[in-house]
Amino acid sequence: MKNVSEIASQATELFVLPEAVTRLKACMDDSAASMDDVGEIIAFDPALTGQLLKVANSALYKFPNRIETITKALQVIGTRAAYDLALAYGISHAFRNVEAKIIDLDRFWEQSVSCGLLAKYIAEQKKHKESERLFVSGLLHNIGELAMVSMFAKEAQRCTAFNARVKPAELQQAICGFTYASLSAEIIKNWGIPASISHPLEHIHDTDTPATDADVQILQLSYVLALDNVNTDVYPSYNNLLPHLHESLGLAHEDLEDALDITNLQCLSVMSLFNPSAFMLY
Repeated sequence: MKNVSEIASQATELFVLPEAVTRLKACMDDSAASMDDVGEIIAFDPALTGQLLKVANSALYKFPNRIETITKALQVIGTRAAYDLALAYGISHAFRNVEAKIIDLDRFWEQSVSCGLLAKYIAEQKKHKESERLFVSGLLHNIGELAMVSMFAKEAQRCTAFNARVKPAELQQAICGFTYASLSAEIIKNWGIPASISHPLEHIHDTDTPATDADVQILQLSYVLALDNVNTDVYPSYNNLLPHLHESLGLAHEDLEDALDITNLQCLSVMSLFNPSAFMLY
């Protein structure tokens, strides 16, 4: 078995970001770029345009009036948030051809979207300025699994056998020598995507002691809540929740109940925006 950085560089060649997302990234890296420049790149790609308008009009935002142009979407959501959401779309699109024989892809995307929505919701409760960025980190925390399914099917198959005693990350570490989250972080870094998105993923499973970084705290809590929320056949509610994960953010159990209630309502409609098999439905 290769190490995590070798697998990540192989995956980066295998899964290619859409050209519009690469151009958007270059534009965001250019301090002289304007909102109009960003709008022009998005408008140049009909799939990305459609996607961002769907996102702007989705349960993710609940705006009172319909948003029908990219210019309006950029004004309302903000350029940085639009870029983060374009990245999320571009990366999920890059993995669109992964086959569902080994893993339950719908459950994969449900957990990914649930983690992203929880991260965004908790970030907003904590008045975090970049809640979309945390949504993207949460959404992408497990894309390493899709890379493994494509490249090392046998190992990926063995990693699906987690249970009440052995957590997914522990099983991945034992079988692969790394977790899917650390592979996700490496792939994201290789694409040249900002470290602020990959950094929390490197520490998402380091939950034995309280984290000091707010992004990491939010992602750790969101991951654990999503894991228990989606895998109810394996884990009872709050099974993997350590008290410091929510206490370090000043959240009580009732806050977690609210977070789950609200994000569960959003999950199905938001899943259809990012699950590549759902792209075919439009």
